[in-house]
Amino acid sequence: MIVMILEKVTPSLRGELTCWLLEPRSGVYVGHVTARVRDKLWDHCVKRSRGGGVIQAWSTNTEQRFIMRMEGETSRQLIAVEGLQLVLVPGVFEKAKRLKRRE
Repeated sequence: MIVMILEKVTPSLRGELTCWLLEPRSGVYVGHVTARVRDKLWDHCVKRSRGGGVIQAWSTNTEQRFIMRMEGETSRQLIAVEGLQLVLVPGVFEKAKRLKRRE
């Protein structure tokens, strides 16, 4: 299984991706393709993103049972902590610290 999320990319790129994957929500694509097709879709989307962001996650045999990769301007950041991939939402920790100081 593969999930791709495209942020701020051209409509033509989003349309091309629908030839291979289903789009249950705007910018979110889901499907089942081979590893070769997955990597070709990734390369194609990264080359055509034009300043937008591309996120790809697919199932594999790891502790988390999936792997993710991100490229370009996305609203989240991917970090690795002790072998686990985590998603960092920029600004959340700073906001929590400010709120805690007010108490």
